[in-house]
Amino acid sequence: MYVPKESQPKQGGGGSAKAKDGKRKIVAQNKKARHDYAIIDTYEAGLVLTGTEVKSLRQGRASLTDGFVQIDGNEAWLHNAHIPEYSQGTWTNHTVRRKRKLLLHREEIDKLESKSQETGHTIVPLALYFKDGRAKAEIALARGKKEYDKRQTLREKQDRRESDRAIAAAKRKQRGA
Repeated sequence: MYVPKESQPKQGGGGSAKAKDGKRKIVAQNKKARHDYAIIDTYEAGLVLTGTEVKSLRQGRASLTDGFVQIDGNEAWLHNAHIPEYSQGTWTNHTVRRKRKLLLHREEIDKLESKSQETGHTIVPLALYFKDGRAKAEIALARGKKEYDKRQTLREKQDRRESDRAIAAAKRKQRGA
């Protein structure tokens, strides 16, 4: 009798290892970037970190507000991301605002480099998170918004919120009647 591979019992270990379900544990988000920039395309990049940086991130301490991504010599670098020193670190502690290497595929780096050289385009970090135990950064190719674009986005958001409230109130009224 044929049994599909998914339903076959796993070989080896007694199941003590953590299941990798692909969930993201978000450490830091750059909400201001979504307000200031129109996001064109997003990418997931690995981060090259030191041990104390990882421990500090696991404590949920980081800030991306001034961060940006730059491509130098066919490598992507995250600048100005603030990861505070690990509280229990010694002389091995890291520099708080050092540049950190991003791990991307060659095609992605080439595409980002060519697009970012166009007028008005930049690469911004959107989030730092852990996925399957590895530190990742969500970066985006973005174009700066004008002031009227920002106002229009806020107006649309407010209109959407008001309509959702009205719909919820109507549903509550129906249930009560």
